[in-house]
Amino acid sequence: MADVTLKGIVKDFGSTRIIHGVDLQIKDRELIVFVGPSGCGKSTLLRLIAGLEDITDGDMFIDGDLVNQRTPKERKIAMVFQSYALYPHMSVYENMAFGLELSKHSKEDIKEKVMEAARILELTPLLERKPKQLSGGQRQRVAIGRAIVRNPKVFLFDEPLSNLDAALRVQMRIEIAKLHQDMDATMVYVTHDQVEAMTLADRIVVLNAGRIEQVGSPLELYHRPRNKFVAGFIGSPKMNFIEAQVTGVAEDGVELSIIGSDPVKVAVDPTGLAVGDKVEFGIRPEHMGSGTEGELSGKVEVIEELGESHFLHVRLTDGSLITVQGRGDATAKAGESCKVKLDCNHAHVFGGDGFAISKLGTLGQQEKTSTLESA
Repeated sequence: MADVTLKGIVKDFGSTRIIHGVDLQIKDRELIVFVGPSGCGKSTLLRLIAGLEDITDGDMFIDGDLVNQRTPKERKIAMVFQSYALYPHMSVYENMAFGLELSKHSKEDIKEKVMEAARILELTPLLERKPKQLSGGQRQRVAIGRAIVRNPKVFLFDEPLSNLDAALRVQMRIEIAKLHQDMDATMVYVTHDQVEAMTLADRIVVLNAGRIEQVGSPLELYHRPRNKFVAGFIGSPKMNFIEAQVTGVAEDGVELSIIGSDPVKVAVDPTGLAVGDKVEFGIRPEHMGSGTEGELSGKVEVIEELGESHFLHVRLTDGSLITVQGRGDATAKAGESCKVKLDCNHAHVFGGDGFAISKLGTLGQQEKTSTLESA
């Protein structure tokens, strides 16, 4: 397999710039996921790696070789699209073998490659079936098998599970993760589903408006988001953000006033902060609790019961809406007043520029935060 290096990659469509100078190092045998909202440029970036779009500026290397002017075939990549794009009149075997036949491989070589791919993907009993006789998940496995037989340097996946129902998406996520482990292959995967990204990736690239916001492992991004955008995008339900004001500054953190509550202490680096500064207090739903005591007051508007847990959507006294997660069945009722307790050990603080203020460790030391990755 191979590593992929992007240096200053720019893509313009006419006068509109879609990708703004992206630098990224994708390691050999890594499964890296591009994630972000619609229109952020993740599929465009994947197509630039594939050679399906021309690079406006910058350089791209695959396995150390400059590939800017190389065709998709010359780059030795294989791509799996959102649509299965199977030939309806061909069997599973014929669909998987077709590309090899066009490349003039021998029948023996084709059979060996197709049978091995079928074994890996558990398609052996289905080789004689036509696509219309397959489920959505089986069709997607055939499309993946068609990529595997080419023995590419890099696998590219462009939202391959978006056409499947929820249960099949979960099943296929597991199968793709297992495929990566079995093949030890370099894979670049695009999705708009951050849960999919969290469960599959070795590292996640969060994109926004054609720029990289942060690169890191799923848990790095979850626990140490670089800015408010990443904090709000990674995690489901998303992080709660509440306006706050600095009321005290000390070496071991800052005190904040949140919607008139008594000051709460958050262990973040106080450098550059002063009493009176406006900031945003961020906290995830699982780090809050509802009951008769707590720092915040509000009214329960909606309750989501999930069985093993529940979500309370609480309207605070300032009019903002937050989500609180609890275990088991909810005891609160819609329309009731409640208090919200904050676990400030897991809280985040974001400055006026939207960037996270670095957390401090238990001994007052600044935590290492993940940063943008450069080639």
